[in-house]
Amino acid sequence: MVFMKLQHFLVELGAMSGARALLLLALLGSAGSTFRFASYYGDHMVLQMAPSRASVWGYGEVGATVTVSLYKGRDALSKKAASVNGDVGVWKVLLDPVAPGGPYHLVAHHYYDKKVENITLEDVLFGDVWLCGGQSNMEMTVSQIFNASKELKKAPHFPHVRLFTAALETSQVELEDLVKVDLPWSAPTPSNLGQGDFTYFSAVCWLFGRHLFHRLKYPIGLVESVWGGTPVEAWSSRRALSHCGLRGDPEWGKNGFYFPGMLAGPCDYSVLWNAMIHPLLNMTIKGAVWYQGEQNTVTNPDLYNCTFPALIDDWRRSFHEGSGGQTGRDFPFGFVQLSTYQKSKPHDMYPAIRWHQTADYGYAPNPRMANTFMAVAMDLGDEQSPYGSVHPRDKQTVAYRLFLGARAVAYREKKLSFQGPFPRAMVVDYAGSYINITFDQNLLVTHPSDTIFEVLCAGDGNAEDSLRWSPAALRSASPRVVTVHFKGCSRVSAVRYAWADWPCEYKACPIYSANGKLPAPLFLKYL
Repeated sequence: MVFMKLQHFLVELGAMSGARALLLLALLGSAGSTFRFASYYGDHMVLQMAPSRASVWGYGEVGATVTVSLYKGRDALSKKAASVNGDVGVWKVLLDPVAPGGPYHLVAHHYYDKKVENITLEDVLFGDVWLCGGQSNMEMTVSQIFNASKELKKAPHFPHVRLFTAALETSQVELEDLVKVDLPWSAPTPSNLGQGDFTYFSAVCWLFGRHLFHRLKYPIGLVESVWGGTPVEAWSSRRALSHCGLRGDPEWGKNGFYFPGMLAGPCDYSVLWNAMIHPLLNMTIKGAVWYQGEQNTVTNPDLYNCTFPALIDDWRRSFHEGSGGQTGRDFPFGFVQLSTYQKSKPHDMYPAIRWHQTADYGYAPNPRMANTFMAVAMDLGDEQSPYGSVHPRDKQTVAYRLFLGARAVAYREKKLSFQGPFPRAMVVDYAGSYINITFDQNLLVTHPSDTIFEVLCAGDGNAEDSLRWSPAALRSASPRVVTVHFKGCSRVSAVRYAWADWPCEYKACPIYSANGKLPAPLFLKYL
């Protein structure tokens, strides 16, 4: 902890030369041992199971040797050795692949100048480790959601779902370790799942992990690194941002930006990547889930179709490299498509960001965003939420839809319905003034609408400047075909669906999967 505070002081203030910094580190070492695990290893943790090899690292005296042994009871299952290198003394090992289960204990020995030290971590499990990121809708705790008391009572029944939360920190440079930890690795309890509003632990992350454990029957580790009111740019490396032409912070970024109805968070480019993601890169993980985008309705919204896919690409590359190739190069990445914000004064960028979250394909996975999955949430609006309508309380449905996507994409379950209907073909009949829209699966029309479909319509003048969006009435449907009727158009250039901040009432959009559970996402298709 002393080292982390010193690290933060040096990188944030930049007040000392490199030589003086190293001198202070040397003095720190002379005052007491520097031998320790990195911040996110500890009792009760979950390490990534086979076929991956879990990466374990920490700090020690430069020139020392560290051995790390894994025990089941008194039986030693494996032993790995590493030397301590670098200016600040870092060691790192890759454990042998371990099947899911536990508990194990992990013992690290530090050999230096004829002195031997050891640290033992108890109650270590092996399973799948998922990283949960984003802003305040991911940050909402179980105490803030529907049926909170009932949900909190379930916590002790899932002791093999383990929780870890990184503290809210920023940095102007990439940090090697977390400055602070809010929740060390812990079994779930009503207290740590409902600690307070927008603190720890994430309701979406917890419910997603709980569903996974119930299905998979082996340990699940959940790592939360989130901050409310933050744009994707703050969570992106400079490398990822440069891919989208972003090289310098906007002027407002110097002091952050506040979006009404949301918790304010840091918006400077890369400051959360530096302090809250980069330190985690050495960890071996199974995948990530993400709930973010509200802040980008006011922050570079037109670039989100680049910045979000670029973040996914860069995180995948960085975790793969940081873990010594053990985290998958294309690890599964799930995300929540934005819910709703306002009825009375709708925010016109909400549908645009929903579309951009899919790299403008409308569905996931897609050719630009392979191995991704999406939970649609635009039918979960909560106008009466005490946390503001931008924070809907139905996180159970969000987590379940993410879980379905993970089963299909991350765990390769076949013939599983995990996404709502999406159009595959459209035929316009000008004589009858209707369009037949063929979807990719059987569907259920639950609430016919005269306004949720729109056509980009040219009138009799047929001039480009006469194009306008006009409502098209949903009149009939067969198992896979929806028919919408339009008026007064000599030419239809495009069709769109649910292109609104608040397109429908709670679980009452017009089109769902045949079982009535998965809403069709919004779409925009040019003809």
